[in-house]
Amino acid sequence: MNASAPKHDVFQAIADPTRRKLLELLTEQEMAVTAISSHFPMSRTAVSKHLRILSEGGLVKEQKIGRETRYRMQPEPLQELKSWLAYYERFWDNKLHALKRLVEDDPGSANTPSGPRLVQTKTSPTTEQR
Repeated sequence: MNASAPKHDVFQAIADPTRRKLLELLTEQEMAVTAISSHFPMSRTAVSKHLRILSEGGLVKEQKIGRETRYRMQPEPLQELKSWLAYYERFWDNKLHALKRLVEDDPGSANTPSGPRLVQTKTSPTTEQR
């Protein structure tokens, strides 16, 4: 890899659904590329590329054991994601509280039955004649 090429960060690493699945798989146990590849409909080379991106993001550690390279998840970089998302939770909470107030303060909600509403429809003359 070129020294000037930027490494992938944790956000880029988890952006791909395949890489998220790889992380799920590696939370259970340390695995070799061959074992990991058996869980995906792609080549071992493609899985290795995804693992490299996860490794550059700090989410996966690799360890060489004999001729085999084994991978395991490193959850610490996910703290960066958690911190970033925590900032935006306040916006979600504000929206949920506003929705709750809107629903609870709706003047029509006190008169509305709690069950499903029946809607009357007009019947056609042929239906009434039968």
